[in-house]
Amino acid sequence: MRLLTEQRHDDLVETAFSLDDVPGVLWTPAVATTPSPLVLLGHPGDLGRMHPRLLARARSCIAAGFAAATLELPGTGDRPRHPEADRARADLRRAVRAGEPVPDDVVDRLVLPLVEQAAPEWRAALDALLARPDLCGPVAWSGGIISLGVRMAVVEPRIAAAVLFAGSYVPRAIVAEARTVTVPLLVLLQWDDEGNDRQHALDLFDALGSREKTLHANTGGHTGVPAFEGDDAARFLTRHLGPGT
Repeated sequence: MRLLTEQRHDDLVETAFSLDDVPGVLWTPAVATTPSPLVLLGHPGDLGRMHPRLLARARSCIAAGFAAATLELPGTGDRPRHPEADRARADLRRAVRAGEPVPDDVVDRLVLPLVEQAAPEWRAALDALLARPDLCGPVAWSGGIISLGVRMAVVEPRIAAAVLFAGSYVPRAIVAEARTVTVPLLVLLQWDDEGNDRQHALDLFDALGSREKTLHANTGGHTGVPAFEGDDAARFLTRHLGPGT
């Protein structure tokens, strides 16, 4: 892991890093006397565009006693583009604009290659981050593309809990994987999400194999998640990452 820049705020330290040419950001408490459990912050891509929202989420983690980190997704930001994913994204948007069902092969072409590449990158970042003396387990996943969150919950034993955002299309192969998820889950669903299929999200929630799983559904569009859900997510993470877990 190569550290690039460090910016200090009153409540946190923001460190930009690169891991095998994959950009990432780590947020740690400005003052800490013990190692902090880590929350991995998922997002839809482009760290520059997402930075204000990621910083706000990181501040919530810091206030709850955790550190937070994120990585740039394949094909987004300054990373090399994936032409096939770009074509699949265009096909998806064309179907949505026409009011037509999105074909399964379009979802597969868009999502599965991203998950296959990104999950090992996030696991490698976790190796490097947990080698730092100021960070420790347990680890949680929070937000971003739900298919990647499901894959990480399946393959990464250091993840003790996950907050999943039901706001993206999910391949059938990921729904099948979801049956093997066992960690506690909090799933957030925007009931009137204009760009996604509500029933698919409900089917995924039903498929998730965790014995402890909670669905919070709120009215409103894709970006209309109520602020109080952040407080609920913090309480969920504290329950599973806090002292004595």
